[in-house]
Amino acid sequence: MSIFQPSNQIKLTNVSVVRLKKGGKRFEVACYKNKVLEWRNNVEPDLDEVLQIHSIFVNVSKGQVASKADLTKCFKKDDEDEIIREILKKGEVQVSDKERSHQLENLHRDIVTTVAEKCVNPETKRPYTVTMIESAMEQLHLSVNPNRGAKQQALDVIKQLQEKQIIPIARAQMRLRVTMPAKEAKKAKEKLHALVGTVEEEDWADEYELVCLVDPGQYRGITDLVQMETRGRGRVDLLSLNEMMENDEKFE
Repeated sequence: MSIFQPSNQIKLTNVSVVRLKKGGKRFEVACYKNKVLEWRNNVEPDLDEVLQIHSIFVNVSKGQVASKADLTKCFKKDDEDEIIREILKKGEVQVSDKERSHQLENLHRDIVTTVAEKCVNPETKRPYTVTMIESAMEQLHLSVNPNRGAKQQALDVIKQLQEKQIIPIARAQMRLRVTMPAKEAKKAKEKLHALVGTVEEEDWADEYELVCLVDPGQYRGITDLVQMETRGRGRVDLLSLNEMMENDEKFE
């Protein structure tokens, strides 16, 4: 796809157009492919890395730049970067049917894979296969949202699978080692245990040491608690990310 802006004959290639209708008019920005989703997911904050050209168009393919009067009238502001951010946030990404289908297939596959990697059957502590997760997801009748990342949608899938009890499913737990001076540990123990799932080892020798399993969502709370209670003298070490039954293979 080649696009020219009449004033300076800038050629844009491999372009992704984001379109927003506002005040009865159409406004478009020309972006690099795959960058729009990164920007929406806060992965890429720099507009210059997202935009092929720092302009707002009424028609990108014809190189027709929007007038300042129209922008001010329709958006009720004259800051071009703010208007561009609104178009990127609320606008529709223009892609061909074939490209859209391909993107949705890839996104769906990423969501299924993410759920399978992050979850286990809480009754057996065994992981699910991608095929089993995909089958469970079909019963939810969910539509993939092309404007949201795979990780965000995977977390939504996990939540809905749990709420509707389609299959027994839980986030795979993390194994942590917590170490801190014994004096501070005595004060923090009750708060710490409230955040922990399973205590595997607890040692009060020269210093306090705890090996435990925790839900991934509690990791930040535990690290913050240890740092606050010990003023930086404690440590939280990640021993394993997805704790499952030893020597278990994924099963059909």
